[in-house]
Amino acid sequence: MKIEYRETEEFKKDLKKLTKRFPSLPDDIATAKKNAIEIYHLLNIDNQSVFQINALHTAELEIYKLKKFACKSLKGKGVHSGIRLIYAYGPGSLLVHMIEIYYKGDRENEDRERIKRFLKE
Repeated sequence: MKIEYRETEEFKKDLKKLTKRFPSLPDDIATAKKNAIEIYHLLNIDNQSVFQINALHTAELEIYKLKKFACKSLKGKGVHSGIRLIYAYGPGSLLVHMIEIYYKGDRENEDRERIKRFLKE
C-alpha cells in the first residue's frame, strides 16, 4: 500500500515562499511523509506528531495537522521547528492533499477558511 500525494495551488505558493527562508524544506517534507504521515496512516503508529482537526472534515476526507516537523534549516530545533503542515487524508483512497504549510513564528494557527474552501471543492 502506498499513499499518493497531491498539492493545492495555495500550498505550492506557501512552500515556494517558505523555501526561500528554509532551503531544506522540500527534503524535510519528503522525510515527514515517510516518518510521520505514512507511519501514522499506513502502520497505525501514533508517534505524537500527527493530530486530527476534528471540527473540519467530510465523510470522505479527514483533516490533519503535522506538528512535529524537523526542518534542517532551523538548526538545533529538531522536531520543534515551528513548521506546521495541514493536509487532508482520504482513508478509502489512500490520497493525501497538502493544503497548507506555515511557520508558527509568522502566525499562530492554520487558515480554517482555506480548509473549508478546500472541503467544498
